[in-house]
Amino acid sequence: MTTTESGAFEVDSDTMPLRVADSSAIPAQSPPPEIPDPARGPAAPVPKGGRDRYFDLLRALALIRVVIYHNFGWTWLPLLFPSMGVMFALAGALMARSLSRPAMSVIRGRLRRLLPPMWMFGVIALTAMILDGWGPHAEGHPNWWWGKLAFWVLPLSTPPFATSLHGFDGHLPSSWAEQIVVPLWYLRAYLWYVLLSPLMLKAMRRLPWVTLLVPPVLSAILNSGLVDQSGRLMETATDFTTFGSCWLLGMAHHEGLLRRIPQYVVPSIAPLVLAVGFWWLQQSPVDDPRVGADLEAVPPAQAIWSIGFVMLLLHLSPSWEQWPRPLERFNGLVSLLNSRAVSVYLWHCAALVLTEPLIDPLWDNDFCYTHVRWLLSSQWFPLLVAVPLILLALLLFGWVEDVAAHRSPRLFPYPRRAKGRRRA
Repeated sequence: MTTTESGAFEVDSDTMPLRVADSSAIPAQSPPPEIPDPARGPAAPVPKGGRDRYFDLLRALALIRVVIYHNFGWTWLPLLFPSMGVMFALAGALMARSLSRPAMSVIRGRLRRLLPPMWMFGVIALTAMILDGWGPHAEGHPNWWWGKLAFWVLPLSTPPFATSLHGFDGHLPSSWAEQIVVPLWYLRAYLWYVLLSPLMLKAMRRLPWVTLLVPPVLSAILNSGLVDQSGRLMETATDFTTFGSCWLLGMAHHEGLLRRIPQYVVPSIAPLVLAVGFWWLQQSPVDDPRVGADLEAVPPAQAIWSIGFVMLLLHLSPSWEQWPRPLERFNGLVSLLNSRAVSVYLWHCAALVLTEPLIDPLWDNDFCYTHVRWLLSSQWFPLLVAVPLILLALLLFGWVEDVAAHRSPRLFPYPRRAKGRRRA
Protein backbone atom coordinates (compact mmCIF):
# COMPACT_ATOMS: atom_id res chain seq x y z
CA MET A 1 0.00 0.00 0.00
CA THR A 2 1.52 3.33 -0.95
CA THR A 3 1.54 6.33 1.32
CA THR A 4 -1.81 7.47 0.11
CA GLU A 5 -2.81 10.52 1.95
CA SER A 6 -5.15 10.01 4.60
CA GLY A 7 -5.11 11.72 7.25
CA ALA A 8 -3.62 12.78 9.39
CA PHE A 9 -3.23 14.24 12.67
CA GLU A 10 -1.64 13.66 15.78
CA VAL A 11 -2.36 13.32 19.38
CA ASP A 12 -0.76 16.08 21.22
CA SER A 13 -1.34 17.03 24.73
CA ASP A 14 1.56 19.30 25.20
CA THR A 15 -0.36 21.96 23.43
CA MET A 16 -3.85 20.59 23.72
CA PRO A 17 -5.21 17.71 21.73
CA LEU A 18 -5.08 17.75 18.08
CA ARG A 19 -3.36 15.47 15.90
CA VAL A 20 -2.77 12.12 16.83
CA ALA A 21 0.41 13.27 18.21
CA ASP A 22 -0.16 13.37 21.91
CA SER A 23 1.71 14.17 24.97
CA SER A 24 2.07 12.73 28.34
CA ALA A 25 1.40 13.88 31.83
CA ILE A 26 2.94 17.20 32.88
CA PRO A 27 5.82 16.66 35.28
CA ALA A 28 5.35 17.59 38.88
CA GLN A 29 8.44 19.81 38.81
CA SER A 30 9.82 21.86 35.97
CA PRO A 31 13.21 20.72 34.68
CA PRO A 32 16.16 22.95 35.56
CA PRO A 33 16.96 25.61 32.98
CA GLU A 34 19.39 24.55 30.30
CA ILE A 35 22.86 26.08 30.57
CA PRO A 36 23.85 27.58 27.21
CA ASP A 37 26.73 25.84 25.50
CA PRO A 38 28.86 28.24 23.43
CA ALA A 39 29.80 25.40 21.10
CA ARG A 40 26.16 24.81 20.19
CA GLY A 41 25.31 28.45 19.63
CA PRO A 42 22.39 30.27 21.27
CA ALA A 43 20.02 28.03 23.19
CA ALA A 44 16.58 27.41 21.78
CA PRO A 45 13.84 29.48 23.40
CA VAL A 46 12.07 27.69 26.21
CA PRO A 47 8.55 26.76 25.06
CA LYS A 48 5.71 28.20 27.03
CA GLY A 49 2.97 26.10 28.56
CA GLY A 50 0.09 27.34 26.44
CA ARG A 51 -1.05 26.14 23.06
CA ASP A 52 0.58 27.36 19.90
CA ARG A 53 -2.36 28.42 17.76
CA TYR A 54 -0.21 28.43 14.64
CA PHE A 55 0.40 24.71 15.09
CA ASP A 56 -3.30 24.22 15.80
CA LEU A 57 -4.22 25.97 12.57
CA LEU A 58 -1.78 23.88 10.52
CA ARG A 59 -3.15 20.64 11.98
CA ALA A 60 -6.73 21.67 11.29
CA LEU A 61 -5.89 22.63 7.69
CA ALA A 62 -4.05 19.35 7.21
CA LEU A 63 -7.02 17.36 8.47
CA ILE A 64 -9.53 19.23 6.32
CA ARG A 65 -7.31 18.81 3.27
CA VAL A 66 -7.08 15.07 3.88
CA VAL A 67 -10.87 14.70 3.91
CA ILE A 68 -11.21 16.76 0.73
CA TYR A 69 -8.47 14.76 -0.99
CA HIS A 70 -10.12 11.46 -0.20
CA ASN A 71 -13.42 12.73 -1.55
CA PHE A 72 -12.24 14.33 -4.80
CA GLY A 73 -8.89 12.68 -5.47
CA TRP A 74 -7.48 15.91 -6.90
CA THR A 75 -3.79 15.27 -7.57
CA TRP A 76 -2.88 18.93 -7.20
CA LEU A 77 -4.01 19.06 -3.55
CA PRO A 78 -0.89 17.36 -2.11
CA LEU A 79 1.20 19.92 -3.98
CA LEU A 80 -0.87 22.79 -2.63
CA PHE A 81 -0.63 21.53 0.95
CA PRO A 82 1.25 18.28 1.77
CA SER A 83 -0.78 17.40 4.85
CA MET A 84 1.10 14.31 5.88
CA GLY A 85 4.50 15.96 5.88
CA VAL A 86 3.10 18.89 7.85
CA MET A 87 1.46 16.64 10.43
CA PHE A 88 4.59 14.56 10.94
CA ALA A 89 6.66 17.74 11.33
CA LEU A 90 4.34 19.08 14.01
CA ALA A 91 4.42 15.70 15.73
CA GLY A 92 8.21 15.68 15.69
CA ALA A 93 8.34 19.12 17.31
CA LEU A 94 5.95 18.03 20.05
CA MET A 95 7.85 14.79 20.58
CA ALA A 96 11.14 16.69 20.98
CA ARG A 97 9.44 18.97 23.47
CA SER A 98 8.17 16.01 25.50
CA LEU A 99 11.52 14.21 25.49
CA SER A 100 12.80 16.60 28.12
CA ARG A 101 11.11 14.00 30.34
CA PRO A 102 12.12 10.31 30.59
CA ALA A 103 11.74 8.71 27.16
CA MET A 104 9.78 5.65 28.30
CA SER A 105 7.14 7.75 30.06
CA VAL A 106 6.74 9.89 26.94
CA ILE A 107 6.37 6.83 24.70
CA ARG A 108 3.80 5.33 27.05
CA GLY A 109 1.86 8.59 26.99
CA ARG A 110 1.82 8.66 23.20
CA LEU A 111 0.65 5.04 22.99
CA ARG A 112 -2.01 5.65 25.60
CA ARG A 113 -3.52 8.42 23.52
CA LEU A 114 -3.10 6.74 20.14
CA LEU A 115 -4.26 3.18 20.70
CA PRO A 116 -7.70 3.35 22.41
CA PRO A 117 -9.34 5.31 19.54
CA MET A 118 -7.83 2.81 17.11
CA TRP A 119 -9.13 -0.10 19.19
CA MET A 120 -12.64 1.33 19.08
CA PHE A 121 -12.37 1.72 15.32
CA GLY A 122 -11.02 -1.83 15.04
CA VAL A 123 -13.89 -3.34 17.04
CA ILE A 124 -16.45 -1.75 14.73
CA ALA A 125 -14.52 -2.42 11.50
CA LEU A 126 -13.67 -6.04 12.31
CA THR A 127 -17.22 -6.80 13.42
CA ALA A 128 -18.60 -5.37 10.18
CA MET A 129 -16.08 -7.32 8.07
CA ILE A 130 -16.90 -10.59 9.83
CA LEU A 131 -20.65 -9.99 9.42
CA ASP A 132 -20.04 -9.40 5.70
CA GLY A 133 -18.31 -12.74 5.22
CA TRP A 134 -14.69 -12.31 6.30
CA GLY A 135 -13.10 -14.83 8.63
CA PRO A 136 -10.21 -17.20 9.38
CA HIS A 137 -10.74 -19.21 6.19
CA ALA A 138 -11.03 -16.20 3.88
CA GLU A 139 -7.30 -16.19 3.11
CA GLY A 140 -6.70 -19.93 3.32
CA HIS A 141 -4.43 -19.62 6.37
CA PRO A 142 -6.67 -19.67 9.47
CA ASN A 143 -3.87 -19.79 12.02
CA TRP A 144 -2.00 -16.89 10.40
CA TRP A 145 -5.29 -14.94 10.19
CA TRP A 146 -5.67 -15.09 13.96
CA GLY A 147 -2.02 -14.14 14.46
CA LYS A 148 -2.24 -11.08 12.23
CA LEU A 149 -5.14 -9.73 14.30
CA ALA A 150 -2.50 -8.74 16.87
CA PHE A 151 -1.66 -5.80 14.59
CA TRP A 152 -5.07 -4.37 15.50
CA VAL A 153 -3.78 -4.21 19.08
CA LEU A 154 -0.34 -2.78 18.32
CA PRO A 155 0.02 -1.57 14.70
CA LEU A 156 3.70 -2.31 14.19
CA SER A 157 2.54 -3.43 10.74
CA THR A 158 -0.68 -2.78 8.83
CA PRO A 159 -3.64 -4.48 10.56
CA PRO A 160 -5.30 -7.16 8.37
CA PHE A 161 -8.49 -6.41 6.47
CA ALA A 162 -10.67 -8.00 3.81
CA THR A 163 -9.94 -6.93 0.23
CA SER A 164 -13.24 -8.17 -1.20
CA LEU A 165 -16.57 -8.75 0.56
CA HIS A 166 -20.25 -9.15 -0.28
CA GLY A 167 -20.95 -5.48 0.38
CA PHE A 168 -23.94 -6.29 2.61
CA ASP A 169 -26.02 -7.59 -0.30
CA GLY A 170 -24.68 -4.98 -2.70
CA HIS A 171 -25.43 -1.91 -0.58
CA LEU A 172 -21.72 -1.19 -0.32
CA PRO A 173 -18.89 -1.72 -2.82
CA SER A 174 -17.06 -5.02 -2.41
CA SER A 175 -13.89 -3.09 -1.52
CA TRP A 176 -15.50 -1.10 1.31
CA ALA A 177 -13.23 -2.60 3.97
CA GLU A 178 -10.10 -1.74 2.00
CA GLN A 179 -11.35 1.83 1.65
CA ILE A 180 -12.15 2.48 5.31
CA VAL A 181 -8.79 1.22 6.63
CA VAL A 182 -6.73 3.61 4.46
CA PRO A 183 -5.94 5.89 7.46
CA LEU A 184 -4.26 3.08 9.38
CA TRP A 185 -0.94 3.50 7.55
CA TYR A 186 -0.50 6.83 9.32
CA LEU A 187 -0.94 5.29 12.75
CA ARG A 188 1.59 2.60 11.88
CA ALA A 189 4.17 5.15 10.70
CA TYR A 190 3.50 7.41 13.67
CA LEU A 191 4.01 4.53 16.07
CA TRP A 192 7.44 3.76 14.62
CA TYR A 193 8.47 7.42 14.76
CA VAL A 194 7.46 7.57 18.41
CA LEU A 195 9.38 4.41 19.29
CA LEU A 196 12.54 5.61 17.50
CA SER A 197 12.31 9.28 18.49
CA PRO A 198 14.85 9.13 21.35
CA LEU A 199 17.47 7.79 18.91
CA MET A 200 16.41 10.21 16.16
CA LEU A 201 16.70 13.17 18.52
CA LYS A 202 20.20 12.14 19.63
CA ALA A 203 21.32 11.71 16.03
CA MET A 204 19.84 15.05 15.03
CA ARG A 205 21.63 16.84 17.87
CA ARG A 206 25.00 15.31 16.94
CA LEU A 207 24.87 15.41 13.13
CA PRO A 208 21.80 17.49 12.25
CA TRP A 209 22.25 17.99 8.52
CA VAL A 210 23.47 14.46 7.84
CA THR A 211 20.56 13.03 9.84
CA LEU A 212 18.05 15.18 7.94
CA LEU A 213 19.36 13.90 4.62
CA VAL A 214 19.32 10.19 5.48
CA PRO A 215 15.53 9.56 5.04
CA PRO A 216 15.17 11.07 1.52
CA VAL A 217 18.34 9.31 0.37
CA LEU A 218 17.00 6.00 1.66
CA SER A 219 13.63 6.74 0.05
CA ALA A 220 15.33 7.24 -3.32
CA ILE A 221 17.22 3.96 -2.92
CA LEU A 222 14.14 1.98 -1.87
CA ASN A 223 12.17 3.30 -4.84
CA SER A 224 14.93 3.06 -7.40
CA GLY A 225 13.73 -0.30 -8.71
CA LEU A 226 16.76 -2.07 -7.27
CA VAL A 227 14.90 -3.11 -4.12
CA ASP A 228 11.91 -5.42 -3.95
CA GLN A 229 9.02 -3.32 -2.64
CA SER A 230 6.75 -6.21 -1.67
CA GLY A 231 6.11 -7.27 1.90
CA ARG A 232 5.15 -5.68 5.19
CA LEU A 233 8.69 -4.65 6.06
CA MET A 234 9.16 -2.62 2.88
CA GLU A 235 5.73 -1.05 3.29
CA THR A 236 6.73 0.27 6.70
CA ALA A 237 10.21 1.29 5.53
CA THR A 238 8.77 3.26 2.59
CA ASP A 239 6.47 5.33 4.78
CA PHE A 240 9.19 5.86 7.39
CA THR A 241 11.75 7.16 4.89
CA THR A 242 9.19 9.30 3.05
CA PHE A 243 8.33 11.45 6.06
CA GLY A 244 11.34 10.90 8.33
CA SER A 245 12.92 14.24 7.46
CA CYS A 246 9.67 16.07 8.21
CA TRP A 247 9.63 14.52 11.68
CA LEU A 248 13.29 15.48 12.14
CA LEU A 249 12.64 19.03 10.91
CA GLY A 250 10.00 19.36 13.61
CA MET A 251 12.57 18.23 16.17
CA ALA A 252 15.14 20.65 14.74
CA HIS A 253 12.60 23.47 14.97
CA HIS A 254 11.98 22.77 18.64
CA GLU A 255 15.71 22.53 19.35
CA GLY A 256 16.25 25.95 17.78
CA LEU A 257 18.45 24.60 15.00
CA LEU A 258 16.66 26.59 12.30
CA ARG A 259 17.10 29.78 14.31
CA ARG A 260 20.87 29.34 14.47
CA ILE A 261 21.33 29.79 10.74
CA PRO A 262 20.99 33.11 8.91
CA GLN A 263 17.41 34.13 8.21
CA TYR A 264 17.88 34.16 4.44
CA VAL A 265 19.06 30.53 4.21
CA VAL A 266 15.75 28.68 4.53
CA PRO A 267 13.79 30.96 2.13
CA SER A 268 16.65 30.55 -0.35
CA ILE A 269 17.01 26.78 -0.10
CA ALA A 270 13.38 25.70 0.31
CA PRO A 271 12.24 26.79 -3.21
CA LEU A 272 15.15 24.81 -4.67
CA VAL A 273 14.08 21.75 -2.67
CA LEU A 274 10.51 22.17 -3.91
CA ALA A 275 11.77 22.46 -7.48
CA VAL A 276 13.72 19.19 -7.13
CA GLY A 277 10.66 17.46 -5.72
CA PHE A 278 8.45 18.73 -8.54
CA TRP A 279 11.04 17.72 -11.15
CA TRP A 280 11.22 14.23 -9.66
CA LEU A 281 7.44 13.98 -9.81
CA GLN A 282 7.38 14.98 -13.48
CA GLN A 283 9.96 12.31 -14.35
CA SER A 284 7.80 9.55 -12.87
CA PRO A 285 5.47 7.44 -15.03
CA VAL A 286 1.84 8.56 -15.13
CA ASP A 287 -0.98 5.99 -15.10
CA ASP A 288 -3.60 8.39 -16.44
CA PRO A 289 -2.34 11.42 -18.44
CA ARG A 290 -5.73 13.12 -17.96
CA VAL A 291 -5.27 13.10 -14.20
CA GLY A 292 -1.57 13.87 -14.15
CA ALA A 293 1.19 12.77 -11.80
CA ASP A 294 0.09 12.12 -8.23
CA LEU A 295 2.55 13.13 -5.54
CA GLU A 296 1.05 10.49 -3.24
CA ALA A 297 2.18 7.73 -5.60
CA VAL A 298 5.84 8.82 -5.85
CA PRO A 299 7.45 8.54 -2.38
CA PRO A 300 10.82 10.20 -3.19
CA ALA A 301 9.09 13.19 -4.80
CA GLN A 302 6.66 13.37 -1.90
CA ALA A 303 9.54 13.26 0.57
CA ILE A 304 11.46 16.09 -1.13
CA TRP A 305 8.40 18.27 -1.76
CA SER A 306 7.25 17.84 1.86
CA ILE A 307 10.70 18.80 3.16
CA GLY A 308 10.71 22.06 1.19
CA PHE A 309 7.15 22.92 2.22
CA VAL A 310 7.75 22.15 5.89
CA MET A 311 10.95 24.21 5.89
CA LEU A 312 9.00 27.27 4.81
CA LEU A 313 6.18 26.72 7.31
CA LEU A 314 8.59 26.26 10.21
CA HIS A 315 10.65 29.24 9.08
CA LEU A 316 7.55 31.44 9.27
CA SER A 317 6.30 29.84 12.49
CA PRO A 318 4.77 32.80 14.34
CA SER A 319 4.08 31.96 17.98
CA TRP A 320 0.37 32.57 18.55
CA GLU A 321 -0.66 32.16 22.16
CA GLN A 322 -3.81 34.05 21.15
CA TRP A 323 -5.53 34.09 17.79
CA PRO A 324 -4.91 37.06 15.49
CA ARG A 325 -8.22 38.93 15.31
CA PRO A 326 -9.07 37.88 11.71
CA LEU A 327 -8.77 34.22 12.75
CA GLU A 328 -10.68 34.35 16.03
CA ARG A 329 -13.91 33.34 14.30
CA PHE A 330 -12.36 29.97 13.41
CA ASN A 331 -11.41 29.15 16.99
CA GLY A 332 -14.36 26.81 17.50
CA LEU A 333 -13.74 24.71 14.38
CA VAL A 334 -9.98 24.57 14.87
CA SER A 335 -10.35 23.62 18.55
CA LEU A 336 -12.89 20.91 17.72
CA LEU A 337 -10.64 19.39 15.06
CA ASN A 338 -7.70 19.46 17.45
CA SER A 339 -9.68 17.80 20.23
CA ARG A 340 -11.07 15.11 17.94
CA ALA A 341 -8.29 14.77 15.38
CA VAL A 342 -7.81 11.03 15.80
CA SER A 343 -11.53 10.36 15.48
CA VAL A 344 -11.92 12.54 12.40
CA TYR A 345 -8.93 10.90 10.80
CA LEU A 346 -10.00 7.35 11.56
CA TRP A 347 -13.69 7.69 10.64
CA HIS A 348 -13.74 10.07 7.68
CA CYS A 349 -13.09 7.32 5.09
CA ALA A 350 -15.90 5.22 6.57
CA ALA A 351 -18.20 8.24 6.32
CA LEU A 352 -17.30 8.72 2.66
CA VAL A 353 -17.97 5.04 1.92
CA LEU A 354 -21.38 5.23 3.60
CA THR A 355 -22.46 8.11 1.37
CA GLU A 356 -22.95 5.68 -1.54
CA PRO A 357 -25.90 3.71 -0.07
CA LEU A 358 -27.43 6.98 1.13
CA ILE A 359 -27.21 8.75 -2.24
CA ASP A 360 -28.08 5.87 -4.60
CA PRO A 361 -31.79 5.65 -3.60
CA LEU A 362 -32.24 9.33 -4.45
CA TRP A 363 -31.67 8.51 -8.13
CA ASP A 364 -34.82 6.40 -8.04
CA ASN A 365 -36.88 9.26 -6.64
CA ASP A 366 -38.73 11.06 -9.47
CA PHE A 367 -38.54 14.47 -7.83
CA CYS A 368 -34.81 14.22 -7.07
CA TYR A 369 -34.03 12.84 -10.51
CA THR A 370 -35.96 15.63 -12.23
CA HIS A 371 -35.02 18.64 -10.15
CA VAL A 372 -31.73 17.97 -8.36
CA ARG A 373 -29.98 15.58 -10.70
CA TRP A 374 -27.20 18.13 -11.01
CA LEU A 375 -26.61 17.85 -7.27
CA LEU A 376 -26.71 14.06 -7.22
CA SER A 377 -24.07 13.89 -9.94
CA SER A 378 -21.83 16.50 -8.30
CA GLN A 379 -18.62 15.44 -6.57
CA TRP A 380 -19.49 17.87 -3.80
CA PHE A 381 -22.64 16.04 -2.76
CA PRO A 382 -20.86 13.03 -1.17
CA LEU A 383 -18.78 15.48 0.85
CA LEU A 384 -21.92 17.30 2.02
CA VAL A 385 -23.39 13.98 3.11
CA ALA A 386 -20.16 12.80 4.72
CA VAL A 387 -19.76 15.83 7.01
CA PRO A 388 -22.84 15.00 9.15
CA LEU A 389 -21.69 11.37 9.27
CA ILE A 390 -18.28 12.48 10.52
CA LEU A 391 -19.96 14.61 13.19
CA LEU A 392 -22.06 11.60 14.18
CA ALA A 393 -18.89 9.53 14.53
CA LEU A 394 -17.44 12.24 16.79
CA LEU A 395 -20.51 12.04 19.01
CA LEU A 396 -20.46 8.25 19.16
CA PHE A 397 -16.73 7.58 19.45
CA GLY A 398 -14.89 10.84 20.08
CA TRP A 399 -15.17 10.54 23.86
CA VAL A 400 -12.59 7.73 23.67
CA GLU A 401 -9.95 10.38 23.02
CA ASP A 402 -10.90 12.10 26.27
CA VAL A 403 -10.71 8.87 28.23
CA ALA A 404 -7.34 8.04 26.65
CA ALA A 405 -6.03 11.48 27.65
CA HIS A 406 -7.39 11.13 31.20
CA ARG A 407 -9.90 13.92 30.63
CA SER A 408 -13.59 13.99 31.50
CA PRO A 409 -15.50 12.59 28.49
CA ARG A 410 -17.21 15.23 26.34
CA LEU A 411 -19.71 14.52 23.59
CA PHE A 412 -18.90 17.56 21.47
CA PRO A 413 -15.98 19.72 22.65
CA TYR A 414 -16.87 22.84 20.69
CA PRO A 415 -15.68 25.84 22.75
CA ARG A 416 -18.16 28.52 23.67
CA ARG A 417 -17.50 32.12 22.78
CA ALA A 418 -16.74 34.23 25.84
CA LYS A 419 -19.58 36.53 26.81
CA GLY A 420 -19.23 40.12 25.78
CA ARG A 421 -16.49 39.35 23.29
CA ARG A 422 -16.76 41.21 20.03
CA ARG A 423 -16.69 39.30 16.81
CA ALA A 424 -13.57 39.72 14.78
